[in-house]
Amino acid sequence: MNDIPAQHQTPPGETGRMKPQPDHGEDSYRGSGRLEGKAAVVTGADSGIGRAVALAFAREGADVLISYLDEHEDARETARLVEDAGRKAVVLAGDVADPAHCRAIIDRALEEFGHLEVLVNNAAFQMTHETIEEIPDEEWDRTLAINLSAFFHLAKAAVPHLPAGGSIIASTSVNSDDPPPALLAYNATKAGIANMAGDLSQMLGERGIRVNSVAPGPIWTPLIPSTMPAEQVEGFGQQVPLGRAGQPAELAPVYVMLASDESSYVSGARIAVTGGKPIL
Repeated sequence: MNDIPAQHQTPPGETGRMKPQPDHGEDSYRGSGRLEGKAAVVTGADSGIGRAVALAFAREGADVLISYLDEHEDARETARLVEDAGRKAVVLAGDVADPAHCRAIIDRALEEFGHLEVLVNNAAFQMTHETIEEIPDEEWDRTLAINLSAFFHLAKAAVPHLPAGGSIIASTSVNSDDPPPALLAYNATKAGIANMAGDLSQMLGERGIRVNSVAPGPIWTPLIPSTMPAEQVEGFGQQVPLGRAGQPAELAPVYVMLASDESSYVSGARIAVTGGKPIL
């Protein structure tokens, strides 16, 4: 049963105002040292999938740089979860639409940790529009900058510092294969991310750097009530075969697997976490 009621926030949204509260694995995720000694950058890590990934990485033994826009309260909570796991948390606010900030994220991680093994490109923006005429030019450009161009700038900055065995993981979406028309810009960027991850897996293979992507379905994060009409939020996710929205905690184990040395021969993969809806 899906019990998500109608609700709306202004972008980028706050976790504390969501009903029901999303599950990031606070009470359920148990680590087993699978990322011991690694350092990771996770963008969009203040909330949602990014928070769940940061929490899981820390409980698996990794230090984490928490990149976020300006959701300071949410970011502090993610940092607390990382530190409670006994790992170092670094919080860095700023806009990944700015290439210089993308480079600063990688520089800060290297400064704080002295090394970098994992890059998770997860920050994203979307906005619902029923017609192409409604989409402002500036919003189109900004969506591409945040979702797609940031992946390029972050990877370009990180690759010279990633060791053989390093891992790049990108968040794509089921929408890239089955695009709902009201999310034109977002869908296009997610298809581009999937393509870029596939390209980079081949380009970086000779360096021993693995590149994979995760394609979530409807996941209950602040992005949903802050970018969709309230009436569309009600019952969010009930259209998939499992009949409900996914929780961020249900994504984290896939990111852990792809970041870990257990996935030493997994590169160029795209893993669906969609509640039963296949991707092509």
